[in-house]
Amino acid sequence: MQEFDVHTEQRLMNDIMELLVTHYGAELSEDDLDHEIDRVEQALSDARFSHRGQMRKSGEPYIFHPLRVTHLAARHWMDFPSVIAALLHDVVEDTPVTLEDVRGKYGEEVAQLVDGLTKVTSNIMTREDLKKETYKKTLLVAIDDIRVLCLKFWDRIDNLRTIDALPRQKQKLIAEETRMVYVPLAQHLGMGYVATELESLSYSLLYPRRAIHYNETIATQKHDNIDFLRKVRARIMNACEQQKLDVGMKDRWRSFSVVSGRSQQRGFSSLYTLEVQVDRIMDAYLFLGILHGLFPPIPGKIRDHLNLTSQHGYQALKTTVQADEHRMRVEITTRKLTRFNESGVLAPGFKFRHKNFSHLIRSLMDGESAFDTESLRLASATIQVYTPQGDVQTLPEGSSVLDFAFEIHDSLGLHARRGQINGRTRQLKTKLLDGDQVVVETSETPEVLPKWLEWAVTPRARNSIRRYLRNKVRSSKSTQ
Repeated sequence: MQEFDVHTEQRLMNDIMELLVTHYGAELSEDDLDHEIDRVEQALSDARFSHRGQMRKSGEPYIFHPLRVTHLAARHWMDFPSVIAALLHDVVEDTPVTLEDVRGKYGEEVAQLVDGLTKVTSNIMTREDLKKETYKKTLLVAIDDIRVLCLKFWDRIDNLRTIDALPRQKQKLIAEETRMVYVPLAQHLGMGYVATELESLSYSLLYPRRAIHYNETIATQKHDNIDFLRKVRARIMNACEQQKLDVGMKDRWRSFSVVSGRSQQRGFSSLYTLEVQVDRIMDAYLFLGILHGLFPPIPGKIRDHLNLTSQHGYQALKTTVQADEHRMRVEITTRKLTRFNESGVLAPGFKFRHKNFSHLIRSLMDGESAFDTESLRLASATIQVYTPQGDVQTLPEGSSVLDFAFEIHDSLGLHARRGQINGRTRQLKTKLLDGDQVVVETSETPEVLPKWLEWAVTPRARNSIRRYLRNKVRSSKSTQ
């Protein structure tokens, strides 16, 4: 067992180093690269020493948890300070090492990341309050440095993968927390693949029997369709070779969730996607033409997210074709855009709307509860609407004219009377759709009503309405 542990540790570290050199070797001078590699090796040594003798509830040496978290970080384009923080992310929480020790040896940047991942401790606060304060602490750091939240994702993924030794009730609590908080946050950061992994792991813990049945269905589908998929890929490759088009293909079977579990009866067409990678965007459209020449496309199933990026940054051409006896989903993207689709905000060149994220998080933490998970779930699906001047406002799906007014300014929201959507007069409670142009009509004095809380979904609007109504009640009491 010990020999296996040593080999596993060495293999993980070799992979981590190889990924770091591949991602950053061309950007750094040889001396700088050597210096950073030395710091990573030192962090591993310190983590190994600090966690010596510690075992996880599963019985494995503790060091393998930070190693796996670090491996996930390196795979998703995280930089050297992040990788060092990943190795050290539990030393302050679980060992005698202090944050000052980390700061003195590795600098402020690494220390801030480790601090953002360290739980709040108190002898007088309840467990629930401690959890809420830890959320707030992590997210406050994430406003300034998004890397801390990404590291939290890797930490949570590994914990969910190795959770079997915990009591069943604790597993369910962690899974529910992940589904409510971390899945929508990952979606908001363009990390769709990460969100899918977190969601699938969570649902598998919440509905284990359904997950087992679903995975058996996937295994059956894989077995039954080996020959079919081989023939389809061969036909596609032959057609691409004739056009001298270089393509890569990959099978993707849908991960378990409540939604996928319900749709499994539809079989192959709802469970399988052929992922295709090409070198250039132009090649993606060329491949689409080749594919539709081989297999007839299903009308209404083409989605172009290469020129019009999807709401969370996903970039691909999507189509469904009738491939002999099966309908088959196909997603086509470039090798470069695959990085964005897999790693979101961390991928080189990803355009992250940091202002929107900061505004979302600050609004959530200004709410009545310590952490407004309902608003967070809403914010994971967004729409874009326009002011009369053509400025874009990004709002959660399901937002009303009232939400739009408060998004522009609190005063506009409080004085809102009705709206115009695409030139037509509408009530404040009317839900907005993607692409709507909105004008807010106002009254001279605020006409805020308690029922406005039922019409608004954004934290900013709801917080402002609550404050106004509270102050109004206080003012009326003081004049009596």
